[in-house]
Amino acid sequence: MATSQRIRETAGRSLGSRPPFGVSATAVLVTLGTLIPLGFVVAVTATTGWETAVDLIVRPRVGELLFNTIALVVLTVPACIVLGVAAAWLVERTDLPGARTASLLLAAPLAVPAFVNSYAWAGTVPSLSGIPGGVLISVLSYYPLVYIPASAMLRRLDSGLEQSAASLGMGPWRVFFRVVLPQLRLAVGGGALLVGLHLLAEYGAYSMIRFDTFTTAILQQFQSTFNSAAANMLASVLVVLCLLLLLAESAARGNARYARIGPGVAAAPAARPLDRWKPAGVLFVLVLIVLALGVPLVNVIRWLIAGGRAVWEVDELATALFQTLGYGVTGAAVTVLAAFPIAWLAVRYGGRFARFLESSNYITSSMPGIVVALAFVTVTINFAYPLYQETPVVIAAYALLFLPRALVNLRAGFAQAPRELEEAAQALGTRPLGAFVRVTLRLTAPAAAAGAALVFLAVSTELTATLVLAPSGVTTLATRFWALSSEIDYAGAAPYALLLILLSLPMTYLLYRQSQKAVGQ
Repeated sequence: MATSQRIRETAGRSLGSRPPFGVSATAVLVTLGTLIPLGFVVAVTATTGWETAVDLIVRPRVGELLFNTIALVVLTVPACIVLGVAAAWLVERTDLPGARTASLLLAAPLAVPAFVNSYAWAGTVPSLSGIPGGVLISVLSYYPLVYIPASAMLRRLDSGLEQSAASLGMGPWRVFFRVVLPQLRLAVGGGALLVGLHLLAEYGAYSMIRFDTFTTAILQQFQSTFNSAAANMLASVLVVLCLLLLLAESAARGNARYARIGPGVAAAPAARPLDRWKPAGVLFVLVLIVLALGVPLVNVIRWLIAGGRAVWEVDELATALFQTLGYGVTGAAVTVLAAFPIAWLAVRYGGRFARFLESSNYITSSMPGIVVALAFVTVTINFAYPLYQETPVVIAAYALLFLPRALVNLRAGFAQAPRELEEAAQALGTRPLGAFVRVTLRLTAPAAAAGAALVFLAVSTELTATLVLAPSGVTTLATRFWALSSEIDYAGAAPYALLLILLSLPMTYLLYRQSQKAVGQ
């Protein structure tokens, strides 16, 4: 009885207490760090001057880049939505032969970095270039970002709603468009947003096929004139485009409610027979898999065979692999540690302060890597020159770019770790830090590991920020691949492409399995 009373008293004090100062201060410092790129864009615009800024932005070159970038987004995002939703519906809701195997293979192209995909297609179709080439490579690289969440959502939909619509006389197509598709709105919208942000940030894939976007132009401008005002103003336009994408996704998401009250229908929906459309369905899935996964793998193998033993430079491969692993592990660890206080405040205390900190990190981290890199170059040159092109700056840029990947997982982990257990441990005599480590940290560990794994994958394949910020002599698999492929040494680049894919495959499979576990499969 005394112990129960003590637990209730401790819980009451904790629930009404303010967050610890140290945690809040750490979260504020992390958020201030993530605001560096946004502050950089604002400061550059202010110091450049209005007339100069207008002259640099309102010119034919910017108009061409704006047209290319907008055309890329307008053509690619809808194509990814159509392909992703169609593929998800075929493997989840029809009697497509080999659907289980196809569902994994359709997600596998996510393991192939876009610049490796571009490398493969440039070797297959040397004339590929411009908007058609950019759209083709982008769609094949990024449609899994829509397919995976759409597939997971189709598994968890309440089939009773579809049965009710059918009983009211709706045909299969009307049921799909009026009942099923609206329920995919959040999943498809989130995936489309990720596709759009990837399109704005991508450099290597488009540079390889000679397709100019804002990101390729910024890096070219930076390399030729070193942090010129023109590059900075292009970066400001790119930031505005990113923010417009975020606003568009928020508006498309709306305020509609998608949760149901009650368990719904427990039975999985019956597979819809394709009948005479079965060959067309099989052909669609097969062609998509061959184009998105088969072409890159076949070309990498072809160049490996063509290069023979000479392309396997063991020392350089080992160095690039070791440095990639080092950056990946360090970046993942730092990013997860930086996300901890923000996620903890958001779940345990909530309120406007915590929401502001969390949303600030999401908005800033949506900026392309080249903008973040330019911001860190400017800051280090002007205020911390000894850190210019040093490893800590590279790790800081990774943490800023990929903080949401850790934050989302940690937030889910803290939400599943009841604070009452930690408070009970304190009531039984354990110190607060000990209770946190022994109870909350152990329960959150799987989520933290998942977030770290996703950050590791992103760091391993990151190109633009690494090219700009990495110390001299440092080569990762991505930068070494890019250096060789830029010299048209496709055979020499093949081993690095293969290692990049092999590093990415486990994380892609983890993402696929997590989407299945979310619905108990």
